[in-house]
Order: sequence, then C-alpha cells, then structure tokens
Amino acid sequence: MKMEDLTAISPIDGRYRSKVEPLANYFSEYALVRYRVQVEIEYFIALCELPLPQLSTFDHSLFGDLRHIYKDFSVDDARRVKEIEQTTNHDVKAVEYFIKERFDTIGGLDAYKEFIHFGLTSQDINNTSVPLSVKDALNEVYLPQVEELTACLQSLAEEWKDIPMLARTHGQPASPTRLGKEVMVYVYRLKTQLAQLRACPISGKFGGATGNFNAHHVAYPQYDWSAFSNKFLSERLGIEREEYTTQISNYDNLGALFDALRRVNTIILDLDRDFWMYISEDYFKQKIKAGEVGSSAMPHKVNPIDFENSEGNLGIANALFQFLAQKLPVSRLQRDLTDSTVLRNVGVPLGHTLIAIQSTLKGLRKLILNEEQVAADLDNTWAVVAEAIQTILRREGYPKPYEALKALTRTHAKMTEQAIHEFIDTLNVSGEVKAELKAITPHNYTGIR
Repeated sequence: MKMEDLTAISPIDGRYRSKVEPLANYFSEYALVRYRVQVEIEYFIALCELPLPQLSTFDHSLFGDLRHIYKDFSVDDARRVKEIEQTTNHDVKAVEYFIKERFDTIGGLDAYKEFIHFGLTSQDINNTSVPLSVKDALNEVYLPQVEELTACLQSLAEEWKDIPMLARTHGQPASPTRLGKEVMVYVYRLKTQLAQLRACPISGKFGGATGNFNAHHVAYPQYDWSAFSNKFLSERLGIEREEYTTQISNYDNLGALFDALRRVNTIILDLDRDFWMYISEDYFKQKIKAGEVGSSAMPHKVNPIDFENSEGNLGIANALFQFLAQKLPVSRLQRDLTDSTVLRNVGVPLGHTLIAIQSTLKGLRKLILNEEQVAADLDNTWAVVAEAIQTILRREGYPKPYEALKALTRTHAKMTEQAIHEFIDTLNVSGEVKAELKAITPHNYTGIR
C-alpha cells in the first residue's frame, strides 16, 4: 500500500499532516541526512581553514560550491544516500560516500576526499546533527507557535480584565476573581517556563571514537583538537560542545530541554481543562461553523473538542518527552545502540505538541463570553463575601468574627444579599463600618488584579 495521508500509520503523518508539515524540514529522514551532510561539509571546511598541512592547498573559493551540496540538498539526493546505504549498511558512512561523489562532480578534489569525515565516528555527526535540527525546529517552528498562543492569551486577559467571576477552589465557590487575571496566570506561567526553556543549553558530542580525539591526536598531535572542536560547534553550528563524553553525547542537556518542553505542555494542558470547565459552566458559548456536527446523535451539542484534542495530544507528547529525557542519558559503558533508534523519534512529541497548540488556539478563538451567566453565578453566591466581612471585623477587634460568619453561612440554606445585610445590622459596630460592610458585593470583592 503506497504511503499517503490515508494510509499512514502515524496520525502525525496522516490525519494531522497539515498541522505538522513544517517539522518535516527538521525531523524527517531526508532532514536528518541533510543535517549530516551539512556537518560533514562544514567540518571539512574547518579543517581546510585550520589548515591541516594536506589541505593547505585547497582552493578556498570552492567553499561556496561545497556548501551548496547541503544548501541545495534535495529529496533525490537523500534517495541517493539511501541507495548507497543499501551497500554500506551504515547510514553515516553512506553520507561520506555521497559527499565523495559530489567532490568528483566539482572536479580536481580527488587528493582531498579522504579528509571527509577525517578522524570522526558516526556519533560525531549524529550528535551534532540532531541537536542542530532541534535548535532550528525550536527557533523556526515551535517558539513562534507557542508565542502566538501566549499573545492570544495576553490579548484575552486584557479584553476580560474587568470581568468579575466566581472562583472555585476544591470545586466549591471561593473568593471572587477576575476572568482576565485568571487568563493572565497562564501568560505568566508560559513566559516563565519559556525563559527556562530558552536557557537550556543545546549541546553536541564531537570527540572521536570514544571522546578522546584518539585518531586526531595520533595523526596531528601538534593541534589542540578540543579547542578546535569547541570553536567548530559554537561558531559553525551554533551549539555547545560537551567537553567530556564517551562515544556518544551525554544527552543531559537534551533531557533538560525535553523536561522544559514538558513543563510548557503541562501548563497548556491545565489551561485546556480549565476552559473546558468554563464552557461546561456556560461561561462561554462557542462560535458555530456552518455544517459542523457536534454529536452524531444529539443535534443540540456543540462540544469543546478543540480543548479535548489538545489535551490528548499533550498527554502523548509528555509521555514521549519523559521517556526521551529518562532514556537518552543512560547507555552501557562507552555506548550502546539504543539511543540511535530513540533519537529518530525526537520529532514525534514535538509534532503532537504543535497539534495541541493549534487546537488550543482554535478553541480560544471560538469562545464567546457569556457575561450574563458569569454575573448570575456571582449574584447567586453571596456567601463568598463572608471572608471580607470577617476580615474587616478582625481589623475592628470584633470578638470571634470568623466563627460568627461560619455560623451564618453554614446554617442558611441560601445566602442572599438580604441575609448578609440583616446579619450586618446585628453587629455591634459603628454605622460607618456597617456601611463599609454593606458596600461589599460578590462583584467588587475581587482584590487588586
């Protein structure tokens, strides 16, 4: 069966392909091969600029031609690499042979071909290519989308900043708040965790077969290969180099990055559930699109499916992020191969994350505030001003105010404005204090936010 949207096993490459299409430039097999070619080419150029004695005669004007090998890298080029891999049975070695073929097309470079992949092991290429792809995907795809979500929330917080709303703690009526402030909580949380995400170093391994530059040093002991590699990764690839490693990356920084992404996702998941509850409480209606069906059986239903879709995808993403963060830093002795197949799945949780963010945005943009219902809940819950009254009575030195309000609010079947004011009239306080207490309503007892 030919692979297409309807025959894909993964919903990322099937049902949701349009939502995650940009990630193909970073996490597809084609993208991985392209990033490997990029690292190999830039490494060869760096050796020429060092220069190694045997590369001192290389014509630097050809660097542009070399860089076009990865800048113009096509799907057909990737197919050629995979054809070579059928013979080598080694994916990175196939990249080396592909680049040697391209050197032949440029011409006159035969003497320099053996310095492609010089002194390296495959993980020097993989453990720079993958973090480089992660860095680019975060900067070019993920961060713009999560910043769009944050901006949307900030706009809603501003729009609803003066809307008083009943709060609920433990599912029970609590001191009133403002809708805009509650949305702003998520803006604050997202910005805080995004700052921590950006602070996570993105690093790679580059040190030869077991991390000691054995081959480099035995061939050219006069060079400081550690300093060379530090500069190569930072200046050419824009990532940090891990100074002490085995054959593979330590993956600790990548694990920290996945944990940071998981925390951001958890905040969005929390938001999804809250808005789901607000819709359930009828605080929001949802914009209806002509032709849409909410239920196959119940014609009246308009379900909060966008928030539910987001929650489900975030759950999958976080499970995978957690697995990646726990598994990758663990390897037997100087390496085993388990990280190789696991790394190929780095784009999967990011894909589910993008689906979730887009679903949350869609849900937020469909909301229509039902101010009447929000106000009605406040009007029907006068007991929430009890905290305010007992606090002012404490200020006035009134004996046992908490207990007095507790007795009032727990014995009345339903607290009303009238019941509260009748209670205030029985208090042994001045007329000014009684007036102050009567001025408090569920609509204005919302604090400073």
